[in-house]
Amino acid sequence: MIWTNRFPQRAATASLLAAFATLAVQPAHAGTTPGSAEITIVRPLSFVIDDNLDFGTVVRGTTAGTVTIAPTGTRTQTGGVALANGGGHKPASFAGQGTFNQRVDISLGANTIFLNGPGAPMRVRDFVIGSTPTAVLTTTPLRFQIAAPTGIFAFPVGATLEVAANQAPGSYTGNWSITLNYF
Repeated sequence: MIWTNRFPQRAATASLLAAFATLAVQPAHAGTTPGSAEITIVRPLSFVIDDNLDFGTVVRGTTAGTVTIAPTGTRTQTGGVALANGGGHKPASFAGQGTFNQRVDISLGANTIFLNGPGAPMRVRDFVIGSTPTAVLTTTPLRFQIAAPTGIFAFPVGATLEVAANQAPGSYTGNWSITLNYF
C-alpha cells in the first residue's frame, strides 16, 4: 500500500515537470532595433564640429534672465529663467589637427547671434573657449599654439543666452561660425 500511494504522486510530479519542460522550449519572441554609429575623419590643417552648442530646456519667467553654458558644460542662470532638470545642455565642441607647436588663430564670424523661434529672437553673446586659461572669443583672432605632440587638438565653446520676460515657448535655433587659421 505504501508503494502504491507514492507511485501516483511521482507520476503526477513527473507529468507536471514534463508540462513545464514543454512550456520552456516554446520559441522566444525577439525584435530588431536599428542603431547608428558615427565617425569623423579629420585631415591635417582642418577642424570639425563634434557637438553643437545646446542651452537645454528652460522655463521662462516674468522677468528677463540669462542662461550660460560654460566650456566645462556647467549651466547657470540669472534673473527670471529657471533651468529644467536634465535639460540636455552642452557646450559646442570642436576637434582638429595641425602640427606640434603650430600657431593657430581662432575667431568668430560675429560677436553675437540670434536664436529664432516662435517668439522674439534671443541674443547669444560672450562666447568662451575652453582653453587654459579660458578666453572670450570675438571677431578679433586669438592666437594659440598646438601643444599635443600628435598635433591633434579639441576645444569646447560655451556662451550666454539672453531670455526675455515671458518669452514665447517653443524651439529656437540659430547659426554661428568659427574660423581657424593655421600658421
